[in-house]
Formats: sequence, C-alpha cells, structure tokens
Amino acid sequence: MLPRCLTSPPRDMVSRAIYREIREGRGIGGKNYVHLDMTHLGKDVLDKKLPDITEFVRTYMGVEPLTQPVPIQPTAHYAMGGIPTDVDGRVVIDEKNTPMPGLYAAGEAACVSVHGANRLGTNSLVDILVFGRRGGRHAAKFIQENDWAPLPAKPEEPARAMVSQVLNSTGKERAADIRDNLQDEMMDKASVFRDAAGLTAMREKLRKLRDRYRQVKAEDRGLRYNTELLEVIELGCMLDLADVLVESALARQESRGGHSREDFPKRDDANWLKHTLAYQSPKGVELKFKPVVITKFQPMERKY
Repeated sequence: MLPRCLTSPPRDMVSRAIYREIREGRGIGGKNYVHLDMTHLGKDVLDKKLPDITEFVRTYMGVEPLTQPVPIQPTAHYAMGGIPTDVDGRVVIDEKNTPMPGLYAAGEAACVSVHGANRLGTNSLVDILVFGRRGGRHAAKFIQENDWAPLPAKPEEPARAMVSQVLNSTGKERAADIRDNLQDEMMDKASVFRDAAGLTAMREKLRKLRDRYRQVKAEDRGLRYNTELLEVIELGCMLDLADVLVESALARQESRGGHSREDFPKRDDANWLKHTLAYQSPKGVELKFKPVVITKFQPMERKY
C-alpha cells in the first residue's frame, strides 16, 4: 500500500516506484497492482474534488474509495511528443522547422514543445486552448490567402487499397489478439523502465507482430459503421507508433523525464539536449534531431 504523504512527487517518479514494486513481486497478492489508500480524504473531498475518479472506481472496479483501497498500476496517460508544430499550429517537417503549407495540428496530437520530457500538471490545457486558438486563427488566414492545392490522380487510392485489403483478407489473425500481445510486450519492455536488451527484444517482437498484422481478417465485411475495420486500421497505427517509440528510446542513451533507461540512468545534456524527429522510410524508422532552444530557464538537475 502506498504511504500517505504531505507532498506530491512527480508522476514519473510515482510510476517508477509502483512498477518497481510490481516487477519485484511485491504487488498486492503477487498481482500486477498496488493499493492506493484514499480513505483518509473523506466524502467531501472524494466526491466534490475527485468525482470522475470516484465514479470510475465505483462503476468499473466495484470498489468504494471511502472505505476501501483502490488497485492501481502505471499506464499511458498523455503523449508528450506528437506531430511537431510551430507556435501557430503549423506542422513542421524537418529540424529546420520548415512548415507544411495548409497542415495544422493542436492538442495532445501535437508537439509544440511546452512539455519537455515530463508534462507539468494541467499543462495539457495550453496545448488545447492556446495553440488550438492560434492554429485556428492561422488556418483561417491561410485559406483566405491561398487557393486549393493541386491533387494527384486518384488521391483516395491508398486509403481504398488499405480498406480493401482488410475486408478481403483470407488471413486467420484477429486484431484483438495482436493488440493484447502488443500491449503486454510494450508494457514489459518499453514502458516505465527501459534498457538496450529489452528494447532490442521489443524491436524483434514488433517485426513478428507486423507479420501477423498482415494476416489480420475482419469478420465484419460491411462498409458502414464497421467498428471492427476501424480497430484493425488503428492497430496498424499502434504498431507504427510502437516502432517509433522503440527506435527513439534505443537511440537516446540517457534518462530524461518520462524516459528512464536503467543502463543510462543519468541525464546527458552534452549529447541529448535535443528533440527526436522520426520519419517512416523504406528501411524503417529514420531518426533526425533538432536542438532545444534555451531562453530564460537553464536546464537543471531535478533533486528531491
């Protein structure tokens, strides 16, 4: 059970503490969770200040947080990276911050880099409100000053081919089975703690999962409201992002924020104070880097 404390440590440190207990066999009853004790907070605090959490716990876990400890484990909460953009929400395509005309991104999907390697609490509102507003204004101005971009012949063909391949597949694999396997393996080898051995093993596992994905079959062959088709396509995106995460984590031989390498436990500003950019290429994930712009606040070692 987690001790009651007066201060709130950063979420990445809490995640590592929880996962270490689970990994070393000290989960509750030997299982993959620990207990969070909120019983001391009382009904007013839990129901008025934490209503979403208490409702979720009661509805989906059958636990009463007023009187019972809550089972918890680390999970993916927020993407601190994403599609690189400038401060106007324009997607940039290289380390020189060259914008892609007419393409915008904002919110959790985007990375304008207000978070660094470890997002501060409530900072996601900056992504949504500030850069959503700036991006919307710039996009409105852009469409007034520019004509339609020319399209290649049959621009929809790649999407049609992808959908057709899934709907006409004679393979025997189920998307749900591959997704469950992907989640388990990524949690074990590329999540809270990372090292070269685990990431390299995950790279090989992803190649096998990719081979299985090519044999995925959708039982629902319908062309309208086909949620199974959507899940298959989303699984392909998950595999792409897993490739990016693993290759980026392997390259970054240091620990920084939410990226914790047990074989490189120290932060290395001399070599790694830079952004990682990932691109799809015929040979797989290609990595490039761009410098971090330092203005008022110099990087300092985090001490607690």
